[in-house]
Amino acid sequence: MRKQYAVIGLGRFGESVAKTLSSLGHDVLGIDTSECKVQAIVNDITHAVQADAREEETLRALGIRNFDVAVVAIGNDLESNIFITVMLKEMGVKYVVTKAQSNLHGKVLDKIGADKIIYPEKDMGVRLAHNLVTSNVMDYIELSPEYGVVEIITPAKFINKSLGELNLRAKYGISVMAIKKKGDLVIVAPGAEATIEENDVLIIVSSNDALAKLPE
Repeated sequence: MRKQYAVIGLGRFGESVAKTLSSLGHDVLGIDTSECKVQAIVNDITHAVQADAREEETLRALGIRNFDVAVVAIGNDLESNIFITVMLKEMGVKYVVTKAQSNLHGKVLDKIGADKIIYPEKDMGVRLAHNLVTSNVMDYIELSPEYGVVEIITPAKFINKSLGELNLRAKYGISVMAIKKKGDLVIVAPGAEATIEENDVLIIVSSNDALAKLPE
């Protein structure tokens, strides 16, 4: 389902989140005070504006409360990071994701009502975007701009069926590399006879497009 995302702060992390969400077919608004950063991404997402997100009137004019998710990707300016998070929640944004610089910073964000707190690490922007779009994604490792290795919770539609029955490569364009079962049992390179059970975790190779079309 197509959703609307606002990404505030278009540094390396914010840019990664915004571009990935856009590539997955969603509407993305990027906001940054830097004209250079806005111009660098303007052709890759739905809309990019140069604006100061600390100004409540500006956010209201952009219709921020109507967005499904707002990502506060500002990292270095902790005061702005916290202030914008508070303002977004007060304005009624449904789901606010905020980048934290430390555990202490994360605790503050939790206290002020951030719905999801993330910590900078390699490729986290890409992982977060996939996690936001597909709720059953547990982890995502980028292989290329189009493909990744993804760890997902088994969709209800797959339970009690064999890989042969599901024919996932033909139907969805994905390949199952391994099945993680209860008790730390891992079936590597499972065959067509392997049956997927409730609470299994699948490790798959998938394109971004295919991942977005998987049932939950």
